Amino acid sequence: MAEASSSELREKVRAGYAAAAVQVTQGGTACCGSASIEIDDNFGPGLYAAEDREGLPAEALAASLGCGNPLAVAELRERERVLDLGSGGGIDVLLSARRVGPRGKVYGLDMTEEMLALAMTNAKKAGATNVEFLKGTIESVPLPANTVDVVISNCVINLSVDKPAVFAEMFRVLAPGGRIGVSDVVADDHLTPKQRAERGDYVGCIAGALSFGEYRQGLEAAGFTNVEITPTRQVADSMHSAIVRATKPVTAVTTTVLAAPLPVVESGPSCGGPSCCS
Repeated sequence: MAEASSSELREKVRAGYAAAAVQVTQGGTACCGSASIEIDDNFGPGLYAAEDREGLPAEALAASLGCGNPLAVAELRERERVLDLGSGGGIDVLLSARRVGPRGKVYGLDMTEEMLALAMTNAKKAGATNVEFLKGTIESVPLPANTVDVVISNCVINLSVDKPAVFAEMFRVLAPGGRIGVSDVVADDHLTPKQRAERGDYVGCIAGALSFGEYRQGLEAAGFTNVEITPTRQVADSMHSAIVRATKPVTAVTTTVLAAPLPVVESGPSCGGPSCCS
């Protein structure tokens, strides 16, 4: 069978998460289709503290498909500006909004109309007024350079068909001295791309995962320093959920020109966990 093209892979990802959003909207969960929300401590909403889950819309929890908790490593502070790449049903946007306070700002970026609609509804239910949702891809962020202090993402970068572009965009939109706090699936260095694909599909966040070495090299090539990639648990043979930290040097000069802006939704989302959407 011929390998799927980049456009085919992106459409497959979009369709998969659009279906997950519709399932939640219709009263189920993105993973199991149950009307009740079962909390798995190793996946999705179960990776957040119980006190963080309190007060969140049930649909935000049901649509949580991440492989980690980026907020646990991002160390958000009041008044900071945050960008969530692939913000899905909006759980990380809403939790970030609490942390940065009314004088802070949180952007949620997603390419999936259905997830964006779900996230906007969740934001309204939560009463979040310091959030803004953008439609676009994580390879071409519709924000000016030096716009945010922190970039977070939860099991989304592995879904990208152009990861160097994602790293470059993260670096561009961060203000000098800014940082990233990302949860993602990462493979041991000895695994070939073929071996990763044997462990799970692309939409399931497995086949498209980078190795530890590739991840580090990609971030450093984009200009990041202080790169740390720490595995937290195994999600497949020689593949791990990991937390990724890095910083943009204070002396960095950003020269990349903003891509043509995509529609902005006034009121955030996309990704999934390795065990749910495969």
